[in-house]
Amino acid sequence: MNFKFMDRLRPRNRAVFSGFTNAEIEKMEKLLREPKGESLDREFYQKLAGSFNRSSGRAGKPIIKWTEIESWFQTRLQDSPLVPNNELMVPICKEEEIMRDPSELEFEARSSKDGAWYDVDAFLAHRFLSTGEAEVRVRFVGFGAEEDEWINIKTSVRQRSIPLENTECSNLKIGDPVLCFQERRDQAIYYDAHIIDIQRRMHDIRGCRCLISIRYDHDNSEERVWLRRLCRRPRS
Repeated sequence: MNFKFMDRLRPRNRAVFSGFTNAEIEKMEKLLREPKGESLDREFYQKLAGSFNRSSGRAGKPIIKWTEIESWFQTRLQDSPLVPNNELMVPICKEEEIMRDPSELEFEARSSKDGAWYDVDAFLAHRFLSTGEAEVRVRFVGFGAEEDEWINIKTSVRQRSIPLENTECSNLKIGDPVLCFQERRDQAIYYDAHIIDIQRRMHDIRGCRCLISIRYDHDNSEERVWLRRLCRRPRS
């Protein structure tokens, strides 16, 4: 892969917010078609907004309000008058259920070509090496078959990291592992890093203004970044 050209990079979508992402729209369209579970009410919209805002795909974008989701559904309902509102339901999980359906999880994988982490679109196949280690063939989000890679499951596949919200800066500590969006002249991708210093500041209308110093794991370089460029690992 030639990293001299920006069209060959694999940055996650961090464009200025102009609506829902394709993944969010696909999720809402799917919920419209599922006639089971919970009614479309305020609680449903709030839960969905929380799910979207915790997604890595919303890193660097403004938080979605539940009212924006409500407006989207109402517009779609007007476009689909043959489907009664009280028949549009979504599935809910019972509190006693501990195991999650793996198909509902979202993953990220570390490319062997640059050591950066990218969203996984699909797992295509698996194999076992002579060493006994397992690998999966990964299709990355937004890329075709020519960019598929065999990835070590144990070391380079994990559940997707979650963008840190403005209120979470107080939970950060020196030494914490994070996933940082690295922006350079010739690349813009995610790398693992650790926090080495935190300059805590008062928040303003723009949100968190703390400055966080990180050290990248892959090359030990250091950088001072805003909170919006960081993601945390999902809590177990």
